[in-house]
Amino acid sequence: MNWITDFKIPIGPWAKAFVDWLTSNADWFFNQLAFVLSHVIDGILFVLQKPHPLIVVLAITAIAYWLRRSFVVAVFTCLGLLFIMNQGYWKETTATLALVLASTFVSMVVGIPLGIAAARRPWVNSLLRPILDLMQTIPTFVYLIPALILFGLGMVPGLIATVIFAIPAPIRLTRLGIISTPPSLVEAAESFGATPMQVLRKVELPYATPQIMAGLTQTIMLSLSMVVIAALVGADGLGVPVVRALNTVNVAKGFEAGLCIVILAIILDRMFRAAGEGDGA
Repeated sequence: MNWITDFKIPIGPWAKAFVDWLTSNADWFFNQLAFVLSHVIDGILFVLQKPHPLIVVLAITAIAYWLRRSFVVAVFTCLGLLFIMNQGYWKETTATLALVLASTFVSMVVGIPLGIAAARRPWVNSLLRPILDLMQTIPTFVYLIPALILFGLGMVPGLIATVIFAIPAPIRLTRLGIISTPPSLVEAAESFGATPMQVLRKVELPYATPQIMAGLTQTIMLSLSMVVIAALVGADGLGVPVVRALNTVNVAKGFEAGLCIVILAIILDRMFRAAGEGDGA
């Protein structure tokens, strides 16, 4: 059996050579991308951390009520955020929220158009399917290595890793929503002279909205699941106390930070879940 390993396909060296090529020839691009993404995160952090925490809590509670029109969701949001403040994890929570919002924004802005393209063009779907499978199944630590090389320590590599992990959800669900549009609706729109773009805007996207919103909530949850992983590459947030608790076997700190992550996840899920799924907390 030695002849099999004697002729090992150099996948690892190829990957290293590709990353080295990117570092040498596209360093300017990654520097500019890091500059833009870091400013996006800094802007969100400024909004969340500059005002008094109680003002931010009231603002998020008001947004929750405006989105859901539910006092139950609003009260749960307010009490959950106050509990996080009580535990002393407000700064870490806002850092995590900034990372989640930034990664969700990037994932949706990129994912929805790609999902539409995959629904409209079968060859695009055939091209994207193996790539999305790879992004969802490859261990996160594998692409953290090139992310560290290209972007360095900090929030940006955490954001990039989070986007890579989360973006398949909006792509797949947007495509599913578009292709699930009844052909009779599309044919009726075309019979009245609608252009392909009008069919997309006025028929397919409205019909696919529940699936797109499901993609949004899944993206948020997947982003939150990357909190601890992002902390390993220098990203601030609730992952940092979790990692410290793990290193020091501190059960109390680990449980407190983990519970704050759970509360934040429930709040975001209740705020952005699709209409008709119930408003109970």
